[in-house]
Amino acid sequence: MKLKIHKGLQAVYRLNPNSALPSGLFDKPFCCVTKTENELSIVCAEASLDDEAIQVCESGWKLIEVEGPLDFGLVGVLRSITTPLAEAGISVFALSTYDTDYLMIKDAKLQSAIKALTKAGFSFA
Repeated sequence: MKLKIHKGLQAVYRLNPNSALPSGLFDKPFCCVTKTENELSIVCAEASLDDEAIQVCESGWKLIEVEGPLDFGLVGVLRSITTPLAEAGISVFALSTYDTDYLMIKDAKLQSAIKALTKAGFSFA
């Protein structure tokens, strides 16, 4: 399975669940929005949101994409990636879209993650 490391750094923002989406949000190359009754979470390029509604920002993430599209019937895709990372002591933030899965790893752990994933049989585009 091939993985692709996206350029730049990503951040995870938490906003009040009643906040409006920041303007220009969908102009970003990568953006993920999740809303629950307790929060509005936005993942996008680091330092790209300047919104007073931001409650917390966790920055410094590298985005890794599983080359897809992936069939919905596939089982264990995330497990196959997260197991070698967990064994190497690397935490992840996982996201999924209709076509594929994404993992975010702290930039400081990227080289260790590449090493662990390569050893587990993954290749990088």
